[in-house]
Amino acid sequence: MKCKSCIPFMNHNSYHVFFTNFANPLKVGIILSLKNGEKNVTEISQDLQVEQSKISHALSALKRCHIAEMKVRGKERIYSLNKNTIIPMLEIINKHANMNCKDECCALNKTKNNIK
Repeated sequence: MKCKSCIPFMNHNSYHVFFTNFANPLKVGIILSLKNGEKNVTEISQDLQVEQSKISHALSALKRCHIAEMKVRGKERIYSLNKNTIIPMLEIINKHANMNCKDECCALNKTKNNIK
């Protein structure tokens, strides 16, 4: 039998899906690329040196969670970050990192953060 007091914490699939996007190095790369402004798949692919099909697949998941948004401009699909929630969240993360992530526990490890 499950712990009754634990049940509210077991039903947060939306948290899992949301944070899974931020745990994926390719998706984080896309998010950081789009942080600098809207781009199409080719531009993101060039930024990250990753083939376009992988970028498109990752963007699909980011769009489902409304992390990334897409608009059509002519024949082009242009992607940007959700300005209402994701941009402010990234600003909070940057503030947190600048204040609290100065020791070696937060140092970048190039082999673990490879986005290819």
